[in-house]
Amino acid sequence: MDNQLTSTELTTADNAAISHLKQAIAGGKHWYIALLEAIALWSSAEESYQGRRYRYLIDGEAFDWLLLAERLCREVEGMLPEEERIALLFHGRPPVKLTAQEFKKLIGGGKYHQYLNYFYGVTVEEALLQAVQEEVRKEKRLSGYAGEQNLANEAYRRIYGATRAILLKRFRREKRYPQLKSASLAELKEFSYWLFKYRLKQCDKARVASDTKKALERLGANGSPPGAGNYRA
Repeated sequence: MDNQLTSTELTTADNAAISHLKQAIAGGKHWYIALLEAIALWSSAEESYQGRRYRYLIDGEAFDWLLLAERLCREVEGMLPEEERIALLFHGRPPVKLTAQEFKKLIGGGKYHQYLNYFYGVTVEEALLQAVQEEVRKEKRLSGYAGEQNLANEAYRRIYGATRAILLKRFRREKRYPQLKSASLAELKEFSYWLFKYRLKQCDKARVASDTKKALERLGANGSPPGAGNYRA
């Protein structure tokens, strides 16, 4: 994927991706297969489009393929079955089941590798936090304390050794981002990816493997997250 480009600076590859998507659907190809083929052609890492900022590649490594899918779907509004589109973009349920190898072939090996970075670095990392937070909640209930206060901070401490606020401050300082009171969705995804790499540095391999297993089990118990369950390597 290329460096940051605005919507008025789409590359030849990006325009080819959009054209392919429209023509393939109009020609009778299943829209989901056409979408994955268009994703393979796309080159921009981020862009501004219709007043919204899209960042498809986090930290130059992690490919948020569903965000690009959402963007491309906006180019063919009215050509897609609405229920199938919503199921894919909001629930990660594709209308066609593919093997990991089929999915990889359609979007390309490079993007597939970047997708795996996103899956383990963002999706799994967020699931790990949820799993540990649930453990904290159960422990508090067993001890007779039913309050929800500080559950998240305790989960952050157990996994990363510090509170969310401290970690977010470190992340922003390292990235030279402003220390704001709120964060955009794009920044939160990047923060999750930063936490993933931070955890890999701080924890031994056995702990990393155990935490990853815990997160994957949670994902399996709660259904497939966007882009993950059907295409695990």
